[in-house]
Amino acid sequence: MKEKSFDTINVVPFIDIMLVLLTIVLATATFIAKGSIPVELPKASQTESAKQGITIDVSKDGKYYYDGKSYSIQGLSETLSSLDKESPIVLRADRNSVIQNFVDIMNMLKLAGFKNVNLETEKE
Repeated sequence: MKEKSFDTINVVPFIDIMLVLLTIVLATATFIAKGSIPVELPKASQTESAKQGITIDVSKDGKYYYDGKSYSIQGLSETLSSLDKESPIVLRADRNSVIQNFVDIMNMLKLAGFKNVNLETEKE
């Protein structure tokens, strides 16, 4: 019995696999860049790029998120109490949320002793 020799290699399956992997990587990178909590940021003419630090999201329905988990204002206060008070905090509040939610989170951060709080906005 004669063995079949490999004179050529079919690269089409290899290209298919690479395209699937590329699609997965790009979809994951987009998800990570946008964050896991959908928040429509308020618009402002003067914006600064968000600093690295602790990110707190306030959703449209008034829920508070830290590290991808939902918290009440009291639970968030307890969670943040163990962190360094000089840590920068980036607040991402939905533009359609009630202003009282924003005031509550700012009041809690002030009472907890955080001084470096920034509001993330979009450019108009």
